[in-house]
Amino acid sequence: MDTENTLKTPVLVLGATSLIGDHLLRRLVAEGFDPVAFSRRPPSEDACWIGGDLKDADLEERLPPAATVFSLSPIWLLPAVLPLLKARGMERLIAFSSTSRFTKTDSPDAGERAVALELASAEAAVETWCGEHGVAWTLLRPTLIYDEGHDENVSRIARLVKRFHVMPLAGAGEGLRQPVHAADLAAGALAAAHAPATRDRAYNLVGGETVTYRVMVDRVFEGLGKTPRSLPMPVWLFGLIMRLAKPFYPGATTAMGTRMGQDLTFDSGEAVRDFAWAPRAFHPRF
Repeated sequence: MDTENTLKTPVLVLGATSLIGDHLLRRLVAEGFDPVAFSRRPPSEDACWIGGDLKDADLEERLPPAATVFSLSPIWLLPAVLPLLKARGMERLIAFSSTSRFTKTDSPDAGERAVALELASAEAAVETWCGEHGVAWTLLRPTLIYDEGHDENVSRIARLVKRFHVMPLAGAGEGLRQPVHAADLAAGALAAAHAPATRDRAYNLVGGETVTYRVMVDRVFEGLGKTPRSLPMPVWLFGLIMRLAKPFYPGATTAMGTRMGQDLTFDSGEAVRDFAWAPRAFHPRF
C-alpha cells in the first residue's frame, strides 16, 4: 500500500499514552511517518511529544498542525476540541469509542449507564460536526481491550489470580466475550486511516476469538503458567462479595457479576471487508 497517497501528514496522536498509543506510534514510525504525540506524560515510544490535556485552557496554542488526527483519548473530550483541530489543518479523523455504548445501556449500575450515554452522545456530536465541516471521520469501537500487564480488564483478572490463586465466577461464567489486543487495535486504526472505504463510517472491532467468560479466565491462568481454578457461585453471593470488596477494589461492582452471564458480542465483518481487520486469537502471555 502506498502510504504517502493514503494518509496525509502531519500526523497527530491524541492520548498517546493510552493502551493503544505506544503500539500506534511504533507502527507510524515503522511506516516512515513522524507523528506528534499529545498526552499528559511522555510516551514510551520515542516520538515528538507535546505535554498537555485536552481540557487545558491554552489548548489552542499548544496543538500542532495536523492533517490526520488519531484520537485515543476518551471520546467525550473530543467534540469540544474539534474546531481547534480543524483550525490546525485536520482533514481526517480516526477516533476510538467503545462497544460499551451498547453493552452498558441497560446496566443496573447508574455510573455505567451514564458512561454509555456519554459515549453515544459524543459519537453523535463527532459525526455531526465532522460532516458539517468537511472532515472525513472513522469511529472504531473495540470490545474488551487487553495488553498484558497494562490494561484494567484481563490484567486485572491476572492480578487477582496471582494474589488469590482462584477466580470467583458469578454463575457458570457462560457469557461470551471477544477480547481484543491493543496492538491489533493500533494496526487496525492505521489500516482504517489508509482505506478510503472507511471514511464517514463506524466499526465494531472484536478480537480474533469468541470465548465464554470462564474460558477467558482459564486462558489468563494459562498465560500465567498456572492450572485454571475458577470458583462458580450464585450470582447473589458474587454480588455480596463485590459490595464487601469495593473499599479495597474501587472498580468492583455487582454489575460485573451480572455481565458474566451475558453475551457481549459484536460483528466485525464490515471491518474485515473495508480494511482487512485480522486480530489475534485470545492467548495472553504475562
